[in-house]
Amino acid sequence: MKRSKKYVEALNKIDKTKAYTLEEAIKLVKETSIAKFDSSVELALRLNLDTKKADQQLRGAVVLPNGTGKTKRVLVLAKGAQAEAAKAAGADYVGDMDYIEKIEKENWFEFDTMIATPDMMPALGKIGRVLGPKGLMPNPKTGTVTMDTKTAVEDVKKGRVEYRTDSYGNVHVLVGKSSFDADKLVENVKAFVSLIQKSKPATVKGKYLLNVAVSSTMGPGVKIDVTDFDI
Repeated sequence: MKRSKKYVEALNKIDKTKAYTLEEAIKLVKETSIAKFDSSVELALRLNLDTKKADQQLRGAVVLPNGTGKTKRVLVLAKGAQAEAAKAAGADYVGDMDYIEKIEKENWFEFDTMIATPDMMPALGKIGRVLGPKGLMPNPKTGTVTMDTKTAVEDVKKGRVEYRTDSYGNVHVLVGKSSFDADKLVENVKAFVSLIQKSKPATVKGKYLLNVAVSSTMGPGVKIDVTDFDI
């Protein structure tokens, strides 16, 4: 693959044989952000998990201390008081069957996160086949199926991120923007890694956190020394 001159210059600043401290890695990611826009900063973890076992499939959501820098459009499917609470909390769209029909008939997806009250889930089942592949189907594990629509909307707007392991035991998550102060990115990374460490399944034997790397959109990855985290 032919790399751009900017990418090659950025890559030359990184020692691929070295695992950096978290602070050093964040500094390098900010220096090697080559996009013309305010690029996202992504964290990648490789975990010692056997995802064929149900109890080793991690999935959840967390509100990062400093948010993600990304504004998310929220659709809430609820009725009555929960619908009103969602509107007051700043949801972009609030409705019930009208939005389900809009998605089904118009292929409408002008939102990033869907929150639903439990009573709406049976009706959502008929469009699960289109929501699922897009990662938009509400799920109790990520806090998107709830009777507390107010808190759910507020959390998404604050910078809540959802995560789940892939079939290889990897987790990828957005932890901010390259324009963030370095200390804010460091704090977000520490908060997320701490959550993952606390979520370690009891059946996992041996080393749990195998590799950690951070990168900006279009920028090279920077490996972080796993011993830099309190394990």
